[in-house]
Amino acid sequence: MKGSTLKHGISLRTLIRKSADLSGPCLLVVGDRQGAVFGGLLECPLKPTPKRKYQGTNQTFVFTTIYGEPRLFRPTGANRYYYMCLNDLLAFGGGGNFALCLDGDLLSGTSGACDTFGNLCLAHNEDFELKNVELWGFSHVSQHLT
Repeated sequence: MKGSTLKHGISLRTLIRKSADLSGPCLLVVGDRQGAVFGGLLECPLKPTPKRKYQGTNQTFVFTTIYGEPRLFRPTGANRYYYMCLNDLLAFGGGGNFALCLDGDLLSGTSGACDTFGNLCLAHNEDFELKNVELWGFSHVSQHLT
């Protein structure tokens, strides 16, 4: 694990800075105050863009634990809106809503159904307060991710 709001304070800029030590696929794991755990796979290091420009590949996915068991939502092929990283916003998916969107202070976020992943809301509510944010890197990349 590289970055955690419990250890490193709360800011997307801090998370972006900590992601520089990671390379390849990373798992963003977030939680809401009702106990949901959700997030998505993205590429590290995180590279914020000045404009709303999507990044990622069809390996990107989002997940949640609120439907009784972990649910993974992979790209549907509807678009290529995998994820977007700005200095004050990190968002997965597009078309309808963001599957997951975190604000720059990592205090709150939104989640809704989106065309990119064909997902349901990942959190207990579409607007939520974040309890924790972690970014996990992998030291051995599985052959299934290539």
